[in-house]
Amino acid sequence: MSGGNNGSGGPCGACKFLRRKCVKGCIFAPYFDSDQGTSHFAAVHKVFGASNASKLLMRIPAHKRLDAVVTLCYEALARVRDPVYGCVAHIFALQQQVVNLQAELAYIQARLSTFQRLTQLPQCPSPANLHSPSEIASNITLQFDPLQHPSTDLTSFCSPLDQELLHNELQAYSREFVARYLPGVRFRPSSSD
Repeated sequence: MSGGNNGSGGPCGACKFLRRKCVKGCIFAPYFDSDQGTSHFAAVHKVFGASNASKLLMRIPAHKRLDAVVTLCYEALARVRDPVYGCVAHIFALQQQVVNLQAELAYIQARLSTFQRLTQLPQCPSPANLHSPSEIASNITLQFDPLQHPSTDLTSFCSPLDQELLHNELQAYSREFVARYLPGVRFRPSSSD
């Protein structure tokens, strides 16, 4: 977007598009080079008009003009692609992507939280270690006491094999999460791999 009329004698991209001689001090020359500047200026001219773009740039301080030209080009190119919404369509698409990613992150965090709670639940004693029916009843009462374990569900009665399966599922979700969102991170192979 820079390097228009730099002493080579050729017109800048804007003047080339307008088929006019590029004079010294051309307002467009520093921002529209003779290569890509022509296509960018064509979009600016189609959406805003050369006269309006020139007047706008004249009112802006010189040190802020590059930002203004970049913005004009971005909006003009967006308006050429989507005449109704312009760059707002791209903003809406990005906002929707943020919403979708936040929902996915919340889902993954909920799953991780569930698995963390499952791994923190006390181990169920095996019936062979219990000595009387009253001990079995007290153990069942403790496991179903909603005040002690408000999130207790049937998974709290997991056998060691089921707990190993839950652990493996948690590992699989963790690996999937890391592979998707942290591509540079690698897991060390575990003894079960």
